[in-house]
Amino acid sequence: MDKDKRQNLKFDSKAVYCPPDEATKSISPPIIMSSSFQYDAEIFQRIIDGARKDVNIYGRCGNPSEYQFEEQMMMIEGADACLATASGMAAISVALLGLLKSGDHIVCDWTTYSSTHEMLDHRLTDYNIETTFVDTSNADAVCAALRDNTKVLYFETIANPSMKVAEVAPLVEMAHERGIVVMCDNTFASPYVMRPLDHGVDIVLESATKFIGGHSDVIGGAISMKSDLLPKDFLEQIRWNTMVKLGAPIAPFNAWMLSRGIQTLSVRVERACQSAAKLAKHFEGHPLVTKVWYPGLASHPQHEIAKKQMPKFGAMLTFDVGDGNRALKVLDNLELCCFSASLGGVRTTTQIPALMAFLDIPEEERLEMGISNGMIRVSVGIEDVDDIIVDFDNALALM
Repeated sequence: MDKDKRQNLKFDSKAVYCPPDEATKSISPPIIMSSSFQYDAEIFQRIIDGARKDVNIYGRCGNPSEYQFEEQMMMIEGADACLATASGMAAISVALLGLLKSGDHIVCDWTTYSSTHEMLDHRLTDYNIETTFVDTSNADAVCAALRDNTKVLYFETIANPSMKVAEVAPLVEMAHERGIVVMCDNTFASPYVMRPLDHGVDIVLESATKFIGGHSDVIGGAISMKSDLLPKDFLEQIRWNTMVKLGAPIAPFNAWMLSRGIQTLSVRVERACQSAAKLAKHFEGHPLVTKVWYPGLASHPQHEIAKKQMPKFGAMLTFDVGDGNRALKVLDNLELCCFSASLGGVRTTTQIPALMAFLDIPEEERLEMGISNGMIRVSVGIEDVDDIIVDFDNALALM
């Protein structure tokens, strides 16, 4: 099947279909583990002529297994180009460092993944790149923060861990009028729940470790692009000028694992979304839960925006039990669900964001992000949802 025909397929078919390997006709692509590749005079001349992705040079520069994963990501993201990286944070770092230079400015949502926030607030400042943090669900606040040297507007489709949903279209319009690139971290949603490129976003970042891999056994990231603001070969430019120089490529085996994960993405996330909606509704009526955040609930501040932008509301939710000690007791008493870092796997995982992922961020800043010590984050898996509910109810009763 050629690329044009594949583009016309529905999401599930795009995810599952993989062209057979040309050499073996295997319907499962081989893993190319070699770190080096043999040249001949013709290949050598093509490399000198600049045809770098058309040939295999060296593992840090690219690998056939990596290219296979990138091709699948392009399909499910609706992208024109994709660059695979060693992790989700590598994707964020490579994209930003490949685009920005000293003196540039970023406008970013106040609530982002802690490592992203720390990189923007503490590391990029070493390179004279400044970030202004705002609430991107407030278009007026975003507009007020833009400057002549603003190069990037950055947010998460579903914010970690507050579940805030920004309305994408006004942000894109505001940014593009000024030539500002819009970057979006889509990890909490995944391409199955939302495809930000379809809404005008220029660059989408994914921690493929999460829902794309889906089994808590592989780390990787992806940068996907569809943009009229950036050169068509922008991702190839940052492959060579940034990722290769920083040493942040994905390993071949990880790329193969993530390609395999894509094939079951829709069935896994569909099940998890259904269960998350039921669990959120249950928590909303629970006497020991003080608050629930889930875009699918009518009580969510951006419920109508989420409903307009997403066919599904995602598999992530948070709820509050009052304080950190109570939250710890709940998670420590879970039996089916897992008290663990990370998210997006087939097993339901939980954490206390304020005391885990966001521990290094000062409490005053955490509170401004809407992250309280009693907040529990849940990544709903594919277990039977009634068993998940019983597990939480039992743990809450022991709080």
